[in-house]
Amino acid sequence: MAPGRLFLQYEGLNPSGSFKDNGMTAAFTHARLVGATRAVCASTGNTSAAVALYSAVDGRIPAAVLVGSGKIAYGKLAQALDFGVRVVEVEGDFDVCMERVKEVARELKMYLMNSLNPFRLEGQKTIMYRILEGLRWEVPDWLIVPGGNLGNSSAFGKAFKELHEMGLIPRMPRIAVINAAGADTLCRIVEDERITWNGGHVDENRVAAFYDRMDAEKRRARTLASAIEINRPVNLKKCLRAIEWTGGCVEKVTDQEILDAKAQVGAGGFGCEPASAAGVAGARKLRAAGIIGRDDRVACVLTGHALKDPHATVAYHTRTDAQLAEEYGAYGVRGAAHGNHPVVVPDDLEKIVAAIQS
Repeated sequence: MAPGRLFLQYEGLNPSGSFKDNGMTAAFTHARLVGATRAVCASTGNTSAAVALYSAVDGRIPAAVLVGSGKIAYGKLAQALDFGVRVVEVEGDFDVCMERVKEVARELKMYLMNSLNPFRLEGQKTIMYRILEGLRWEVPDWLIVPGGNLGNSSAFGKAFKELHEMGLIPRMPRIAVINAAGADTLCRIVEDERITWNGGHVDENRVAAFYDRMDAEKRRARTLASAIEINRPVNLKKCLRAIEWTGGCVEKVTDQEILDAKAQVGAGGFGCEPASAAGVAGARKLRAAGIIGRDDRVACVLTGHALKDPHATVAYHTRTDAQLAEEYGAYGVRGAAHGNHPVVVPDDLEKIVAAIQS
C-alpha cells in the first residue's frame, strides 16, 4: 500500500481492553430492559473479560463465564477473576463451551451474552461509525477484520449496509475477513465449498455436511491467536451476508505471519493481541496478491490490547529462533523477523553504556 493509505482502528483502550465492550454495553442495557437477573457467556477470553467488567459495574446482574480449560490467555483470565464473576473451566475448547452455554442459558434462565445475541452485534456496529468519523466520512476501499466467531464482520457489514441505504455514505467498503490458518473454517467454506449467502438462501445441508466431515477428521482449531481459535463460528451466515453485500473476500494467515505483523504494529506504538494482527497480516497478503490496490485506502480493526496475551509477545521477542521453533513449532513459528531481543549485561557501567550505544 502507498504511504498514508493504511489506517488502524485501535480498540485496545476500551474499558476491558477489547472491541467486546462496544457490544456488551448494548447487551447489558437490553438485559436490564427485559429484567434479566443473571448473565452467562462462553469465551476465548475477551468476552469473559467484558461480561465480568460490566457485571461488576452494573451490580445487579451477576454473571458466569465458561472458558475452555487451558484455552484462555492469562491476561484475559486475570480480568474475569479480578472482576468477580463465576469462572467455570470446561474440559474442552470454545466450541464445546458454546454448545454448553446455550444449554445453561435455557436451563437456568440466564441472559446469553455471546454474539448469538443480536443486541451484541448492534453495539459492535459503532466501531464502524468511529472509523468513518476518523476518516471524515470518506469511506475506505477496504475494511480488514480478523475472523473468529464472525460477530464483528457480521455487525460491520450490517452497519455499512444501513448507512448506504440511508444515503449517509455513497458506497460500501469491501470487507475482508481473515482467518488464522489453524482455524480456517470460513476460508474453507467460502473457497473450497463455494458456499455463499446466496441472497439469504444459504445451503444449510452443505454446511452441515462440511461440519460432519470436520468432526470425522477430528479437526480442531489450533492457533496462537486464541481469540479466533474457533471451529464453528456461530455467525457464519451473517458473515456470508456481509461478504456478499460488500463484494468482500476471505483470506488466511499463518501464526508466523500474525506474530511478525503484531511486532510491526507494536513498533508503531499500537500494541495489540495476536488476533488483532491477523487483520494486518491479511492486508499485507491481499496487497501482495494484487487484490488490494496500491492506492486503496485500507482500515484494519485492532481488536484487543497487547496485555491481553503478554506471553506470546515476550516469547517472540526474547526467544532465539531455535527456541521459538522448539516451543511453538507445532504452530508453524520458526523465528522472529522483527524481534526486539533484550541485551543481558553484568552490573558494570561501562558494559551497560556499551549495550545502550551498540
